[in-house]
Amino acid sequence: MEIIKNPSRDEWQKLSERPHIDVTSLTDVVKKVLDDVRSRGDVAVKHYEHEFDHVDLESLVVTKSEIEEAISSCDPDLLKSIELAHSNITKFHRSQAREIHDVETISGVTCWQKSVAIERVGLYIPGGTAPLFSTVLMLATPASIAGCDEIVLCTPPDRKGKVNPAILLSAHISGVGTIIKAGGVQAIGAMAYGTESVPKVDKIFGPGNQYVVAAKQQVSLHDVSIDMPAGPSEVMVVADSSSNASFVAADLLSQAEHGVDSQVMLLTTDEELIPKVEEQLSLQLKELPRRDIATASLENSKMILFTDMDDAMMFANCYAPEHLILSVDNAEELSDQVVNAGSVFLGHYSCESAGDYASGTNHTLPTNGYARSYSGVGLDSFMKRITFQRLDADGVRSIGKAVETMAHAEGLDGHKNAMTLRLSSLENQ
Repeated sequence: MEIIKNPSRDEWQKLSERPHIDVTSLTDVVKKVLDDVRSRGDVAVKHYEHEFDHVDLESLVVTKSEIEEAISSCDPDLLKSIELAHSNITKFHRSQAREIHDVETISGVTCWQKSVAIERVGLYIPGGTAPLFSTVLMLATPASIAGCDEIVLCTPPDRKGKVNPAILLSAHISGVGTIIKAGGVQAIGAMAYGTESVPKVDKIFGPGNQYVVAAKQQVSLHDVSIDMPAGPSEVMVVADSSSNASFVAADLLSQAEHGVDSQVMLLTTDEELIPKVEEQLSLQLKELPRRDIATASLENSKMILFTDMDDAMMFANCYAPEHLILSVDNAEELSDQVVNAGSVFLGHYSCESAGDYASGTNHTLPTNGYARSYSGVGLDSFMKRITFQRLDADGVRSIGKAVETMAHAEGLDGHKNAMTLRLSSLENQ
């Protein structure tokens, strides 16, 4: 990791830059696949499954017997762990439900807002080097709580046409209705446009490689909404003399092993901590099966020394990390300064992997600085809010003149007339 000491504020923006992947170069390739899926449906999806995932599929839909087989073959300890995580995720996301409150804004005018579930949602779950069954829980659980009518999950199968059993188990536990054997751009296209086997959805969620990211961006322009802009995963650890170097190194590596384009950052006010963390990184790397990926990620990463914690926190807000770990004794106090972050972990024992799996918070979070303006996935992500208003005669009298005046000032006399007619009708009563 690059070590930087006491950077000036003029350097902060440059230091906040992430490893950049330009997906514009993929536009033509992605568009070709999407257009083919739109026109040929299942046939195109199966064609690209053969080409990219090297599997020949008779059917795209996971059968009930395949799900039952996954459940029966699951390791009991893994089953208990998934059930524990699902329980905590359920509790936290149920707490986010909004109550309906009527508000009388003025005499005779009542307004309220109701949350309604998005009818059909699509979840993309990568397979590859790390089948993310935890992401199934994070997406399908709030979708089920929200009351989405249809939850469709797409995930790539292996070369035998099988889906990872833990993904199937997590989907079953969290309420997924349809599971599709498809990955990559073809899966995004199938959910965006609909095919003979894949229902068309209204919103697509989930992480993926650069092709999936590019596909989500393209379909979001005209056909379907998406959860948020996506980029490589990242973590920032804020530490001081109270921090445990082995904990800090472990937190950095837990994120670095995600991918070669991930970025991890250490901000500290204790110069003596830096060599201790470096030593721990070297020791712990040797034990990681994904050490090559983590090592490449560390080359994108930085340790930055600050003279005081206020500057460190100001830089953290400038960076706007996906995950922010405050590995200090006064974490609660320091957390008051956080304004830009996806999810925050307080204290020495709050490792980022707890939030990735089982604490109950959602791990689908804004990356690449989007935490300045985006929230992580929550119950609201699977809902839309509809506003209502009701005017009685007193309401027309209360705001009628204001509506007429404002509509006329904007040159919209049709708007004005809709209120004028009602005011006139009341004059005859």
